[in-house]
Amino acid sequence: QVQLVESGGGLVQAGGALRLSCTASGNISSIVAMGWHRQAPGKQRELAARIFSDGRTKYADSVKGRFTISSDSAENTVYLQMNSLKPEDTAVYYCNVLKLSASYWGQGTQVIVSS
Repeated sequence: QVQLVESGGGLVQAGGALRLSCTASGNISSIVAMGWHRQAPGKQRELAARIFSDGRTKYADSVKGRFTISSDSAENTVYLQMNSLKPEDTAVYYCNVLKLSASYWGQGTQVIVSS
């Protein structure tokens, strides 16, 4: 099992910035990727950003150029720096860990961007 603890959500005005953090513990061997998904009210959960164990990154088109995902392998932590936030970024953000045979989710952290 992998346990994930998220932090960093909150309320911010449009144009502002937030940084999300997610620390993994437990059976953290063989992690393929860590990332952030988000789910806005009434919408399906979608990938926002992902970083693979080899350092490759993947972003949703809607966040490219504004969000940056990074990781600290020594701390088993993944970060999502979110700049130039827009009201449409409002969502619950979920940390996700991918292993070869399983996927793990954090409890979610709320991000609200006011206009």
